[in-house]
Amino acid sequence: MTRLFAALAIMMSAIAAQAQEQVTTFTLDNGMDVAVIEDNRAPVVVQMLWYKVGSADEPAGKSGVAHVLEHLLFEATDVLESGEFSATVAANGGRDNAFTSYDYTAYFQRVASDRLELMMQMESNRMNNLRISQDDVETERQVVLEERNQRTENSPDALAREQIRAALFQNSRYGLPVIGWKHEVEQLDLQDTLDFYDLYYSPNNAVLVVAGDVEPDEVLALAEKYYGVIPAEEQLPPRERPQEPPQRAERRITYVDERVSQPYLVRSYLAPERDPGAQSEAAALVYLAELLGGSSFTSALGQALQFDTQTAIYTNASYSGSWLDDAIFSFAVVPSEGVSLTDAETAMDEVISAFMEAEIDPERMESIRTQLRASEIYALDNVQGLAQRYGAALSQSLTVADVQAWPEVLQAVTEDDIKAVAAKVFNRDQAVTGWIVSSQEEAR
Repeated sequence: MTRLFAALAIMMSAIAAQAQEQVTTFTLDNGMDVAVIEDNRAPVVVQMLWYKVGSADEPAGKSGVAHVLEHLLFEATDVLESGEFSATVAANGGRDNAFTSYDYTAYFQRVASDRLELMMQMESNRMNNLRISQDDVETERQVVLEERNQRTENSPDALAREQIRAALFQNSRYGLPVIGWKHEVEQLDLQDTLDFYDLYYSPNNAVLVVAGDVEPDEVLALAEKYYGVIPAEEQLPPRERPQEPPQRAERRITYVDERVSQPYLVRSYLAPERDPGAQSEAAALVYLAELLGGSSFTSALGQALQFDTQTAIYTNASYSGSWLDDAIFSFAVVPSEGVSLTDAETAMDEVISAFMEAEIDPERMESIRTQLRASEIYALDNVQGLAQRYGAALSQSLTVADVQAWPEVLQAVTEDDIKAVAAKVFNRDQAVTGWIVSSQEEAR
């Protein structure tokens, strides 16, 4: 078995090395960054334009403006009618969409590679020539409010997560929902969206990622033709955000909603994110999440609470390090019928304490290494996924070198690394524990 793991690791390392050679980067004279990922296996190309601005960059009192503006970019420009952008993509056999996160707003099209120039022409046009009215804003604002109703207001789980996040982040705007607080979205107007658009939708605040059947020099020529002529935004402010102060007290919330079908608990800790040239703690946290709450058959929580004692019907530990600022490490436990939340939380804490005191199984570590290596290799088959990986990273201060180093950073994680970062993260003073119940009687 050891020989199999070694052979697999050598093969995967070789494939990964070849893939790394296919990423080419440029910076246009106006400050716009361009990354080209070559994959000539199919005559398809993905263009993704990433603006380095998200909901965590919004002005105070204007939550939701980044997401509303994302919707508005499909309205009219000086040369396109409202809806014409997506209609043109579809007429050319492609598909397009957009999404907003805390750290970025991204727009993409997937089309035949010979349609790339048309996509650049249209995408560059709406970077600087959006033509919207107050009626447009009111229409899209109502669309966003309905989206919030469906995804958040109608979901007790989503509302509970919103409250937990608001309690976890005391100063950072990560504590606000990406979609915005309802009462603030209702007040957004035309000037709010135009101010945000004029300041942040500029080439020196954008990353263009083109992936697929393309040549880097051709992409550069097209980027210079369509994006390079757009002036840089001279008033673009430094990306400085409110940071978390030292957190000195544990927080607990009980969210009561009669729509909750099964009581459960969640605990979220502040955790290190992936930083340029410093990704080792984030990599160790990936292992920690898998060891404690990955598969219910092999994780510490699953074995102890679901199988050994039948204290819970579901357990999980999760971590994602892809943030510009502080990340989150979370646990979730759904107790079995007749088990109180108090007992379930006590059992969870006992598993965490036992994990910290015991040795980590080397065979389990090797299994996780192989799974992670395989997932990194399989990801190379998804051109749009690659474009998204690089675009998100470059929008969150990471570099191409960081992205390409990540698989080996993951492989280098040791048991000591995991224990060290766990001791750092598992500080109850920088955590929020939430009980989600249908009635106060269940909050025990």
